[in-house]
Amino acid sequence: MRVLQICAAYKPAYIYGGPTMSVSMLAEQLEKSGIQTEAYATTANGKTELPVTPNTPLVVDGVTVTYFKRLTKDHSHFSPVLLRQLWKQAKSFDVIHIHAWWNLVSLFSCLVALMRNVPVVVSPRGTLSPYSFQNKNIGIKWFIHHLLGKPLLKRCYIHVTSKQEAEAIGKIVKSKGITNIPNFVKLPEHIIAANKQTGVFKLVFFSRIEEKKGLDILLDALPFVTCPYILTVAGDGDSTYISTLKTLAEKNGVADNINWVGFKSADKFEMLAGQDLLVLPSHDENFGNVIIESLSEGTAVLVSPFVGLSGYVTENKLGWQCELNAAALGNMINFIIGRPDELTAIRTIAPGKVRADFDEGRLVKKYIDLYNNIING
Repeated sequence: MRVLQICAAYKPAYIYGGPTMSVSMLAEQLEKSGIQTEAYATTANGKTELPVTPNTPLVVDGVTVTYFKRLTKDHSHFSPVLLRQLWKQAKSFDVIHIHAWWNLVSLFSCLVALMRNVPVVVSPRGTLSPYSFQNKNIGIKWFIHHLLGKPLLKRCYIHVTSKQEAEAIGKIVKSKGITNIPNFVKLPEHIIAANKQTGVFKLVFFSRIEEKKGLDILLDALPFVTCPYILTVAGDGDSTYISTLKTLAEKNGVADNINWVGFKSADKFEMLAGQDLLVLPSHDENFGNVIIESLSEGTAVLVSPFVGLSGYVTENKLGWQCELNAAALGNMINFIIGRPDELTAIRTIAPGKVRADFDEGRLVKKYIDLYNNIING
């Protein structure tokens, strides 16, 4: 079996968040399992380009990856050379797996693969939710969806990472089938001993900083918190938007309780281990890698109902779910602060639970089964 993974951005373009890491882990685990796997991506790295030789295959952690030069420097990532190479090589693969939607790499790669009669799996990665249609470029998205996207997706297999995402996509398009398999999440082999500070409750927001992540709601919720606390904000985003958030924190009188630490990579697990509660109040989140990362260190989580893993969190009593408004969020934080025994229980059971549920060997078998089922009809 030969599988091609296509995504606009591949590691080390970590600026694009969790999907970049999940896609690369999928490719690496497939290769380790004996599945011939290649990846096509662009040189995209935000507004800059990755320091790689474009249009030339490279071996990246065991996977053959070709980073094609892109013409556009925005989220469209238009790359004619990628599409030309795909047209030539598509029929040498048994399955083509495309990640994310709306960008020109995904849309046109899907079109080319289907024209070459190769089975296509599309992982929308949160880009086919109702929120995505209602946020930014609404008219253009609906036009593209009805003109090109919807006809293409009807001929594809859809891969989702949560039951919530499956239900949302099922209302938007009818595909050849929807399969729910969680993301791969890279976890440390050993649990890091938490360096806890007594007397101050330690909150953390760890994500890309953009509107859909709901950080503004968390900042509005902090005045409702009645116990001593400190909030660590870890992540990068548009500098103008971050400035508006810092202004909001000043306006709310909570700026002195917030540490803005920027993007965290190598030391992120140490940071998560030292917190009492991860808060992710997203308007839309198809999965939420950071939830598993936080729980792997025993740090409980508080999420909105619009986070794909919210059901997993509540069903396994690994954290809490809260309505997406400032008063409810602030009051829920107060409630959790008053539950030290439950926080201790989560710190004890969560690391083992998520390592078992998101075991790489179990997950890769599910992806291989998906590909085999598609190939065999």
